[in-house]
Amino acid sequence: MATADLLLHPVRMRILQTLFDADPLTTAQLRERLPDIAPATMYRHIAALTEGGVLEVVEEKRVRGTVERSYRVRKEEAVVDPAARAAMTRDDHRRAFTTFAASLMGDFDRYFAQEGAEPNADGVVYRQAAVWLTNEEFAEMVAEIEHAVVSRMDRVREGRVRRVVSLVVVPDKPEAG
Repeated sequence: MATADLLLHPVRMRILQTLFDADPLTTAQLRERLPDIAPATMYRHIAALTEGGVLEVVEEKRVRGTVERSYRVRKEEAVVDPAARAAMTRDDHRRAFTTFAASLMGDFDRYFAQEGAEPNADGVVYRQAAVWLTNEEFAEMVAEIEHAVVSRMDRVREGRVRRVVSLVVVPDKPEAG
């Protein structure tokens, strides 16, 4: 599992989101999908993710005197290590959440920038609800949500639409300790 610093960088998050549940992509293909990221920046962040074990090279081939690599996400490594998360300070969490929220906003903006984006027809959902749960009930709910999403992640087939599902849970106030 990776560290929060490795995964929660805005550019690296976008690279990972592009590669999640996609066929392996080359750096050139990633640059086509993320044209606002400068080439040198793209290469630097792909190298960091590869060195960190989050991306793996699945193919190498010679193209005009250089080696072109295809990458895919190692899903089991694309998660912040629980020990690293536990060691994060309040400021670390604030910074990580800001990056996460900015990434969500970027996803939303990219969706709306597409010709023909129709939120109602496309099933765009954003919702917030308050639930009252014990710690055990909360853990059970999170496990159910994770299972519901993870069990559907590998269904890449024609006729299906790729949708990005994000989950944020924030207590209304800290637990009385």
